[in-house]
Amino acid sequence: MRIIRSPRFDRAYRSLPKKVQERFKEKIRLLASSKFTHPSLRVKKMKGAPGIWEATIDMNHRFTFEKMDDAIKLRVIGKHNVLEKP
Repeated sequence: MRIIRSPRFDRAYRSLPKKVQERFKEKIRLLASSKFTHPSLRVKKMKGAPGIWEATIDMNHRFTFEKMDDAIKLRVIGKHNVLEKP
């Protein structure tokens, strides 16, 4: 499965602590290999944003993505409140 990263995602990812970046790498592998069902990801649809999904990295950090036929498009990553911004 291909991973596509938006420019906004890349900027936010670079500003995260290295420990969170490493945790994210583990989570994206789980996301792709488990077909979005691994319980530690807590994947759910975002309210008010059709086609956008949210997954957990740790208790404070989340990321959003879109499911595509053969890819995952990463949209934004950061603390929980960053997902509430348009």
